Amino acid sequence: MPNPVVVAYGRTPCCRARKGGLADMHPIDYAAQALKGVIAKVPYIQEHPEEIGDVITGCAMAINELNLNAGRLIVNRAELPDDVPAQTINRFCSSGLQAISTIANAITAGQYKIGIGGGVECMTKCFGPFDYQSYGNPWILENYPGGYMTMGQTAENVANDYNITREEMDAMALESHTRAAQARKAGKLAPPIIPVVKPDGTVVDVDDGILADMDGNLKTSMEKMAGLKTCFVPEDQGGKVTAASSSQTTDAAAYVILMDEDYAKELGIKAIARLVDFQVAGCDATRMGMGPVYAIPKCLKHAGMKLSDIDVIELNEAFASQALACVKNVVNDPYLDGFQEMWDAKKVNPYGGAMALGHPMGATGAFLTCKALDYLQDPETAGKYAMVTMCIGGGMGACGIYELL
Repeated sequence: MPNPVVVAYGRTPCCRARKGGLADMHPIDYAAQALKGVIAKVPYIQEHPEEIGDVITGCAMAINELNLNAGRLIVNRAELPDDVPAQTINRFCSSGLQAISTIANAITAGQYKIGIGGGVECMTKCFGPFDYQSYGNPWILENYPGGYMTMGQTAENVANDYNITREEMDAMALESHTRAAQARKAGKLAPPIIPVVKPDGTVVDVDDGILADMDGNLKTSMEKMAGLKTCFVPEDQGGKVTAASSSQTTDAAAYVILMDEDYAKELGIKAIARLVDFQVAGCDATRMGMGPVYAIPKCLKHAGMKLSDIDVIELNEAFASQALACVKNVVNDPYLDGFQEMWDAKKVNPYGGAMALGHPMGATGAFLTCKALDYLQDPETAGKYAMVTMCIGGGMGACGIYELL
C-alpha cells in the first residue's frame, strides 16, 4: 500500500482571542494565508495544485465567520483551482490531528497522492457558551451529565479526583510560560510560522499569548497567579482552576501536506516524517481531561512501541489539572513505562504548552505537529519519534506518533 509522508507544514502565529494580533481579522483570511504559505514550501504542488486530492480543515466551532463549509471557503480564499475539493471536520480539540490522519488514510487507500490536513479556530468570534437549556437534548441532560458539562467544570472534577492542588497548577502554568518565553527568545517557535499580512499591511508573525517580553523576561509570577480568582467554581466552594491554569483562547490556523512517499521520491520532494499511528479513545465525559491516559497506551500498543521510545511529547495543556493528572496518574500499563521520568526529563512540552501559547481547538493538533517535528529536526534536540496527544471535549483522548525520516 502507499506510504503517506509529511513533506511540509506551517502555521500562523497563535494569537490571543479578542486581544491579539489576529482578533480583528476574518479567520478565512488568515487560514487561507497559512494554507498558501504551506503549499509554497513545495514548488511542485504550488505549480500543480490540481493534484491536491483533498484539503481537510478541522474546526471545533464552525459557526459565525466559520459557518457553512469553512474548509472549502479557505480553499477559495487561497485562490486554489475550483477542482481542489475541501471539507470541514470536527472532533473538537483533536480536529487538526484527525484531519492529518484522515488525509494519511486516504493516501494509504490509494484515493489520491497529495492531500492537506490541518485546522483553524477563531475563538474571538466563533466561541461561546452553549445554550443547553434551549438546544440541549432532554435525555442527555437527564441521563448523561458530562454531555453538556463545561470544560472548566471537568477540570475542577479532575483536580479534585486526583488531588491536584492550586499551587501545583499555578507552578505548571508558570513553567509553561517560562519554557515558551525561552523557546521564543531562542527562535525555536519561529521556523513554522507563516507571517500573516493584515489588510492594512501590518504583519503578524509572533505568538502573542506568552506572558513575557521578547527577551524572555516573565511578566507573571507565582504571587500574581495566586491572586487570580477561580473561573468556574467559586474559591469558597472549593474551586481551584483560574485563567492562568487554563489554556488560552486563541486564534490560529495550521496545515500539514502529506504525499505518497514513492510519488514524492519520483518528484524529488524530500519527506520529513511519517505518521506512524493515530488512535482515539473514549472516557468519562465529566473527567474528559483524562483522555490521553486512554489514548496513549492504545496508540503505543497498536504501533508496537513503548513511551520510552518517544523523544518528545506534545501533551496539550487544556488545563493544568488534567495535564498534571495525566502525567501523575499511575496506570498499570506496560506501554506507559517512563511517563513520569519523561516529564522530569523535560521532554513533555519543551517549548511550553497551551497555557502560554494557546489552544486554538481546531488547529491545535496541526500546531502541535509543527512543534513536535521542529523539535525532532533541531540539531540541539535531535530525535526520532514524537507524540502529539490531547484530551477532547465530550470525553475522548487522541494520540498520534510521528517518525522523523
